[in-house]
Amino acid sequence: MARANTTHHTGPGLRMPESVAAALACPACGAGLALGERGLACATGHSFNVAREGYASLLTGATPPGTGDSREMVADRLRFQEAGHHDPISHALAAALIRELTAPAPLVVDIGGGTGHHLAAVLAALPDAVGLTADVSKFAARKAARAHERGGAVTADVWRGLPLKEGSVDALLNVFAPRNAAEFHRILKPGGVLLVVVPAADHLAELRGPLGLLKVDPHKEERLADSLHDHFAPAGTEEVRFPMELGRTDTATVVGMGPSARHIPPEELRSRIASLPRLPAVTASVRLHTYRPRSLRGPGESGS
Repeated sequence: MARANTTHHTGPGLRMPESVAAALACPACGAGLALGERGLACATGHSFNVAREGYASLLTGATPPGTGDSREMVADRLRFQEAGHHDPISHALAAALIRELTAPAPLVVDIGGGTGHHLAAVLAALPDAVGLTADVSKFAARKAARAHERGGAVTADVWRGLPLKEGSVDALLNVFAPRNAAEFHRILKPGGVLLVVVPAADHLAELRGPLGLLKVDPHKEERLADSLHDHFAPAGTEEVRFPMELGRTDTATVVGMGPSARHIPPEELRSRIASLPRLPAVTASVRLHTYRPRSLRGPGESGS
C-alpha cells in the first residue's frame, strides 16, 4: 500500500491531511468544501470557521445547552485516557480494522470521538490510514485536531447530518457515542465497516452498588441491533474485558464519562467516592460489534 498523504493545509491553520479535507461536505447543502483565506466554504456560499487549534467548526444552528463535553470534562477524559485505562479498547479497535480493511490509505472516522484518543491509536497501528474525529464539543475538537499527524477534527452533530460526502469513508468508529444509522450508511463506502463499542452488563461492576450507578440496560444489545438493522448487517462480536486500577480521581472521571453522572449530584458523587474502600481493580467490560452496510434497494427499504 502507498503511505497515506500526510500533507496538511496551511492558510487559516486547518490541521488535516488533504485526503481527509477532500471528504468533507457542507453541512448546509452537502456540496464539497474548499479552504480559503477565511476558512472553509462551498460553491453555494456557505462558509465555516477554522479554529486556531486547527479543527473545522461545522456545526449548524444553535447547540442545546449541556450538549457535548465541557472544558473540564475533556481535561478529565484526556488525563484518564493518557493514563492508559482504556488502551485495551483502542487496541481491539485497531486489531479489528487490520482484519477488516483492505482499501489503500483508508479513511477512518470516529463519531463522537472526543479527544481523538482511540483514533490516534488506530492510526498508529495503521500506517497507511488517515482519520477524522467528529464531536459536538469544541473543547474535545481542540484536542482531537492535534492527536495525530494523520488525523483531523471537526465539530459536528450526528443528528443534524454528518459533514462528509456520500460514500467517502472506509471505516466508522463509535465508542460509547450516539448512533445515526442512516447517516452512517450514507457516508460509508459499500464495502466499509462500522465498529460499535457498548458497555457489557458487568462494566464497572465493583462501583455500581457502592456508588449507586445506573445498571447497564439489559436490553441494550437488542436496542443496538434494532437501531442499526435496516442499514447494517452484523458481522461479528468480540468481548473486551480487563481490570483497571483506579484511584479516587480516576473513579470520579470514569463515572463522569457515563450516564450516571447526570443522575447523581456532583457533591453527592464526591462523598460516595470518598467513602469507598480502596479497590484492587475495577472491571472494564465492553462488547465490540462489527457491522457491514446493507445494500438498500430503495428509500427506506433494506436489502437482504
